[in-house]
Amino acid sequence: MLRILCLALCSLLTGTRADPGALLRLGMDIMNRGELVGPGVQLGGGAWEVQSAMDESHILEKMAAEAGKKQPGMKPIKGITNLKVKDVQLPVITLNFVPGVGIFQCVSTGMTVTGKSFMGGNMEIIVALNITATNRLLRDEETGLPVFKSEGCEVILVNVKTNLPSNMLPKMVNKFLDSTLHKVLPGLMCPAIDAVLVYVNRKWTNLSDPMPVGQMGTVKYVLMSAPATTASYIQLDFSPVVQQQKGKTIKLADAGEALTFPEGYAKGSSQLLLPATFLSAELALLQKSFHVNIQDTMIGELPPQTTKTLARFIPEVAVAYPKSKPLTTQIKIKKPPKVTMKTGKSLLHLHSTLEMFAARWRSKAPMSLFLLEVHFNLKVQYSVHENQLQMATSLDRLLSLSRKSSSIGNFNERELTGFITSYLEEAYIPVVNDVLQVGLPLPDFLAMNYNLAELDIVENALMLDLKLG
Repeated sequence: MLRILCLALCSLLTGTRADPGALLRLGMDIMNRGELVGPGVQLGGGAWEVQSAMDESHILEKMAAEAGKKQPGMKPIKGITNLKVKDVQLPVITLNFVPGVGIFQCVSTGMTVTGKSFMGGNMEIIVALNITATNRLLRDEETGLPVFKSEGCEVILVNVKTNLPSNMLPKMVNKFLDSTLHKVLPGLMCPAIDAVLVYVNRKWTNLSDPMPVGQMGTVKYVLMSAPATTASYIQLDFSPVVQQQKGKTIKLADAGEALTFPEGYAKGSSQLLLPATFLSAELALLQKSFHVNIQDTMIGELPPQTTKTLARFIPEVAVAYPKSKPLTTQIKIKKPPKVTMKTGKSLLHLHSTLEMFAARWRSKAPMSLFLLEVHFNLKVQYSVHENQLQMATSLDRLLSLSRKSSSIGNFNERELTGFITSYLEEAYIPVVNDVLQVGLPLPDFLAMNYNLAELDIVENALMLDLKLG
């Protein structure tokens, strides 16, 4: 009985769990890139910021001063005067993922300590060291943003060389290492690690800000939970908020299947996965923008838009309008646009009404000829421009055509299939593509440049394979 109850509760909890509306997977390519922590980077990234942090904290001056001071429980160093620290090497940073935690960071650097020995000669001690710390990746409870926090910072001496005679080396150098480097360095060098994290955390700041979709609404990428770290990447699960200008939130449809990254991407690479349901919700913001009133008589390669042309397909029009009249067409989208995706192909489904009117003299309102319900699909091509997802469409199929009302009597609407198909291609799809030029916002994180991303349509989602050039 207890087992059955447990299964029922688990089932209930699973059914109410919100699935992510977008996934972001960050590989070491992005975490290691130079742009993440500033210019002048060596190898792993972050050297410039560490160097700046060390300069700003006056490490050189402090180390020289501390070396000659009496520390609690220790005597000042004898035999070394005029201590100076110089030639701090440009740090090299290496990063490794720590599953379930975040990132292990190692900053490798070195410096030269100079001074005068009691013998009167110049002294040099060349020190190579590593600063290591674990950067735990969390979700800030106040802001909801990802945040790195450093813990367990250590300074490890890797190598020490000196020009002092060998018989002086153990006593003087060890005294210097014990009283100064081992005890002072962590407090002086570890702030450099923290400074790097402050810099990186600032690059998450705009992630959850509302971003406009034209003038029709906004999209906000809200982090569902703390980022998950594996041995190969960091994954962020988003629950995007799509909101109309007046404040109404558009709910994402149930995808039916769990959102997962496809296999086959290079190790250490980064991807963004945008499901079709999310794109559909964004396009729902533009639904009213797809409504059009087309009054042009000449449109593209179409014949003149008059009752005379229409009478070729519907003889009843010639009876009702023996003299040719200009046509006006009104198209309204009756259901929210829906995006579907199969591997290599994406479609935009539009359910509309199409009403044709004949112009009348003496400023009278145009006369409705008929009202049709039209369901058609558009093929979608995706691209990125100025960090916005762009969509361009072309007609795929006219799926259904049915008559709802008519002022010219009964007629076979199927006779209009070719006419309406050409009309959609020449007159309506250009309007849709103009509306779509507003672009759809992509997550703003770590100063990411999406313009180099490679796009791939996978099952139920659009994949952006993020490239750094």
